[in-house]
Amino acid sequence: MSAQLDALTTEHLQADLKGRSVRGGLATITSQGVNFLITSTSTVVLARLLTPADYGLVAMATAITGLGQAFADLGLSEATIQREDLNHRQVSALFWINVAIGLTLMLITVGLAPVLAWFYREPRLKDIALVLSSTFLIGGLRVQHEALLKRQMRFKALAVRDVASSAAGVSLAIIMARRGAGYWAIVAFPVAAQFTQMALSWLAVRWIPGLPRRDANVRSMVVFGGNVAASYLCNNISRNADNVLIDRWWGATPLGLYSKAYNLLMLPAYQLNVPVGSVLVPAFSRIQYDPERFARYYLRAANLIMWAIAPTFAVLFVAAQPVILVVLGHQWRAAAPVFQILVISALAQPLFQLTIWSLVSRGQSAQLLRLWIIMSAIMVGSFVVGLPFGIKGVALSGSLAQIAMLPWILKSTFRGTNLTLNRIGHAIVCPILLSLAGICSTELVLRPLAPQRIVSQLIVIALGFAAVFSFSALIPPVRKEVMSFRELWAELRFSRQLA
Repeated sequence: MSAQLDALTTEHLQADLKGRSVRGGLATITSQGVNFLITSTSTVVLARLLTPADYGLVAMATAITGLGQAFADLGLSEATIQREDLNHRQVSALFWINVAIGLTLMLITVGLAPVLAWFYREPRLKDIALVLSSTFLIGGLRVQHEALLKRQMRFKALAVRDVASSAAGVSLAIIMARRGAGYWAIVAFPVAAQFTQMALSWLAVRWIPGLPRRDANVRSMVVFGGNVAASYLCNNISRNADNVLIDRWWGATPLGLYSKAYNLLMLPAYQLNVPVGSVLVPAFSRIQYDPERFARYYLRAANLIMWAIAPTFAVLFVAAQPVILVVLGHQWRAAAPVFQILVISALAQPLFQLTIWSLVSRGQSAQLLRLWIIMSAIMVGSFVVGLPFGIKGVALSGSLAQIAMLPWILKSTFRGTNLTLNRIGHAIVCPILLSLAGICSTELVLRPLAPQRIVSQLIVIALGFAAVFSFSALIPPVRKEVMSFRELWAELRFSRQLA
């Protein structure tokens, strides 16, 4: 029983919360870096073995089944992480709720599979939906064990699990694609990866759920989780509405180009968001009642995230076409303009993620839901406006809508905290301005030179950005932030010696 209780307590985390956060961030970012290499390799390989129509076909199914992912855990993982006091009966009750939800969603998906095939006028979608439905049950069995790992800030165990599951899914997908399985290779990846995650999560957590009891007192946690889940549903609707509209209006091939451009662009952001979110939600939750400390953690996180994301997206904006050709091949050339347009709103994505993490860790799930209902309605409307102008029109209208909403979303999120738009602006201005300067200077050099070979284009772009960021070291505010990174690294080394 002591092992069961040890899996729930968090008092020991306060003594070295910053050290655990930094070490956990390093471990999870390292694992995501490895995952990035694995998934990038699979993207390159599968893009040459499969066709845009294969990706478009699976995107039709995931655009619908993806909506159910928002309710796969009913937000109960966040409830477990955020809760200050937790007992075995409560977690057991949440576990069985998650299993029941997963089973229900699986059965609903099975029942709707024929409807999905009829809606898209594509019979193959029925079997695809049937296979993908299994991920709901697998996820239900995994949720609480994963939440306990995050609550305990056991990021090394999570890192090992994530790398192993990604490798398992990618390996199976590539083997199937090479043997001519076509779109089934894409379907196999999430099923294999999630099953591996579930098995390793159970092995890592020394906690076994008990039988559900009526006196578990989880009502407030279910309400909190329900709001979070509904918020994720709204988010999924806005993220998948463009896919549904493009398919119905323009067909599978344009959808394949659009979805591949979006997924490739979001890959670096996703590789950062997953580990950072895993660290920040439990860390923010532990200091939610200390406003100034919370604000400092938030601003530091925003600064670090923007230094990682802004230069990456700036390079991708300039190098859109050569990157598409190198990574995906010449058959995907038409995705390059869409890829470049989507970069416009890419910088807003990490700030939207910080909004979610901040509100969840503070227990403000009702406010989160209100914000995402409004945001989703605006995003779907923007996709409808851009739809007659093709996939580039959808990408542009959606990007402009996100940029326009960002200040209002941030201001609404900051209510009741020590955060302001002015403070967040100071935290992120340097990496954004330097990235914009890198885009302008590189374009000015690239256009007159007009190198024809892809390698030459990439070399010119790399040198252009390297020159801008090298000269930026002469600017006092930039130099100050670089020094702060060195101090953070020194703290990390010291905390590792004490651990």
